[in-house]
Amino acid sequence: MVAYLIRRAIMMVATLLVSSFVVFAGLWAAPGNPLATLSGGRSLPPEAVAVLVERYRLDDPFFVQYANWLANAVRGDLGMSITLRQDVSDLIVSRAGTTLSLIVYAALIVLVVGVAFGLLAALRPGFFDSMVVVCTAMVVAVPPFVAAIVLIGIFAVTLRWLPALGNGTGFWDSVRHLTLPAFALAASATAAVARVTRTSVREQMGREHVQTAVSRGIPYATVVRRHALRNAAVPIATLAGMTVASMIALSAVVERAFGLNGLGAYLVTSALSKDFSVVQGIALVLVTAFVLVNTLVDVGAAMLDPRIKLGGRS
Repeated sequence: MVAYLIRRAIMMVATLLVSSFVVFAGLWAAPGNPLATLSGGRSLPPEAVAVLVERYRLDDPFFVQYANWLANAVRGDLGMSITLRQDVSDLIVSRAGTTLSLIVYAALIVLVVGVAFGLLAALRPGFFDSMVVVCTAMVVAVPPFVAAIVLIGIFAVTLRWLPALGNGTGFWDSVRHLTLPAFALAASATAAVARVTRTSVREQMGREHVQTAVSRGIPYATVVRRHALRNAAVPIATLAGMTVASMIALSAVVERAFGLNGLGAYLVTSALSKDFSVVQGIALVLVTAFVLVNTLVDVGAAMLDPRIKLGGRS
């Protein structure tokens, strides 16, 4: 376990280096000029332009700019935002709670709803099973921005049950504001988990050890919980973890659609204004979270099934 975690830590550092370089290069090569953001679209005298260029080192070559940013990031200094004139770390911390809450809410929906519907479909063949198969086949192909538009149109505009924009104030109001974004983010992942749960549990229910447990008179609920669902938990947990990791990137689309003040929406805004420090800082946070979630998925799969060897073959 320790050796595996050390290898994953080394891989994470390499991934962060590569991703930071790719993001920095893409942003540097994109059209636009940070001076337009710094000047607010106004024409500045040459003296003012020279001061801004010197302060933010905009005239340095690409590799010099990247090396300076990397050296500061290693020391924990992510720089200053050129649009808000604030420390990037403070800006990330102030918005990370919204993104984290959204992903946790969506992950709970994926696990509870997806596993529940998949389990019922596996144990009740017939009309309910066919309905789950048809519905999940349609929902799994729906991207988050389409799901967001549909949910806003039905539950916010037509029925007026839930708000469509903003973060809300207070715990319960924030939950109400995050409900539609969470369902939009979790829709396709929930359908995928439901289908995998249905297939895995149905396969386990046909195994000899499960049939033997039934023939011995063990209560049906116990057989399902201890023998079928437990053995089917590895593919379910693996897919659920992968979908949760993908939500880290997809959250930007949902946050923009619902006007949430999260990291994803701020990442898009900063990229449009070529705010290098903010984009790099948020990218580092998102990539780190993605790698950590995948590591937890691998460790969790090994804990669920002792036959799985971390970093090797089962």
